[in-house]
Amino acid sequence: MKVYTKTGDLGETSLLGGSRVSKAELQIESYGTVDELNSYIGLIRDQICKQPLLQELIEVQDRLFTIGSHLANDKTKNKIQLPEICENDVLKLEKQIDAMDNELPPMRAFILPGGHTTVSYTHIARCVCRRAERQVVLLNENWEIPLIIIKYLNRLSDYLFVLARKLSNDFDVDEIEWKPRK
Repeated sequence: MKVYTKTGDLGETSLLGGSRVSKAELQIESYGTVDELNSYIGLIRDQICKQPLLQELIEVQDRLFTIGSHLANDKTKNKIQLPEICENDVLKLEKQIDAMDNELPPMRAFILPGGHTTVSYTHIARCVCRRAERQVVLLNENWEIPLIIIKYLNRLSDYLFVLARKLSNDFDVDEIEWKPRK
């Protein structure tokens, strides 16, 4: 399989199923943002050397590829059986959030992103996840998306926020609370 096909040189790409669409379509922007998020998760994973967190992040990356396949799918032409995101995927994130959160001091204010490079990468991933979620919600207004995808992205952004807090704790860096000017 060649990396370059030259079929996108004029600003179009193919969906799963073969339909050609503009690269400026919201559908392409949505799965492109999920791909960007997946790359940031990989960057975070590269900074961490502890199990089971490494395995959790690999699993998240797998689910993001699954989501990307659904977003890149031409439902009218594609006959390929796609893997599914299921409620258990969301529940697993919730259990991981709860486990991390139980080890952290309670939040009393908004926290400024930063403190350590890996923490900052995690906050960037959280922001990209929120953007992907917004794009998928907008896409869903005209193109039916399995609602579990929106739910998963919503929960994943929560997971990434708590992970950033956990990493701050692990790296023994202070969380700086936002103190609005008066």
